[in-house]
Amino acid sequence: MARKRPATTHGLCIVDKPAGVTSHDVVGMLRKRFHERQVGHAGTLDPDATGVLVVAVGMTTKLLRFIEKTTKHYAGEVVLGTETSTLDAAGEVTATHDMEPVTVAEAQAVVDAHLVGDIMQIPPMVSAIKIDGRRLHELAREGKEVDRPPRPCTIHRFDVTGAPEPGVLAIDVVCTAGTYIRTLAADLGSLLGGGAHLRNLRRLAVGEFTIDEAASPDECELLPVDTAVRGLTRVSADANLTQLVANGRVLPRPVDSGDGPWAVFDPDDRLIAVYEPFRDAEAKPAVVLPTAAAG
Repeated sequence: MARKRPATTHGLCIVDKPAGVTSHDVVGMLRKRFHERQVGHAGTLDPDATGVLVVAVGMTTKLLRFIEKTTKHYAGEVVLGTETSTLDAAGEVTATHDMEPVTVAEAQAVVDAHLVGDIMQIPPMVSAIKIDGRRLHELAREGKEVDRPPRPCTIHRFDVTGAPEPGVLAIDVVCTAGTYIRTLAADLGSLLGGGAHLRNLRRLAVGEFTIDEAASPDECELLPVDTAVRGLTRVSADANLTQLVANGRVLPRPVDSGDGPWAVFDPDDRLIAVYEPFRDAEAKPAVVLPTAAAG
């Protein structure tokens, strides 16, 4: 069997994903654009959602785990009075409610009481979570619904920012990875005495990567590899330490450099590895890049 061609193009793209395409579709677009098979993304966006999708090319895919774990920032709209099979506008209507007009202040009071801080969510049936070896969205396409254990998430901020039209609430949410905004919308509707679904979801930020620097899949810039770790603490290595890193050695934790992870740069200012805490006072390599051996 022929060996796969090593990646020759490396970097990070901040994509403004358009509506109507999947996150995997965007990966396919960038594979064609850069003529590179080794492409991946950090954090799936639903097909109807738009906004920030961070896509890595080449060896940068090894660093996606440090982006996936970061907080997410979303804006969207909650349509009161109508529940759907998918909890968003793409689904079929499953129930309607004659909900009295709800003010922004009333909705915010309910949010503050129930939907901020550390909460538990039941994943929607359209999610990619596996239950007994099957992804929920696969079961949903077969018309099946199964019990899903609640999962923890943290809502750092949940603001009801306005009412763009009667029966619709604009929301702005900052949350941990793995939070389902459509579930927040449905839960808000239930807590207000009826039901609701989500529409016009737009991701404004993934960690430090914001919509202001995003562009379409055809126009997004291929940024340097080390862009992927700009949110991590930077550590500079001399020649001797660079060799130890290249060999994957466990090392003493960097002094006065926080709790990690740490992005390690060689004397030529190339990113060569990311280290993470290990035991009491040590650090171990989480990722060692090919650049570590290049020097």
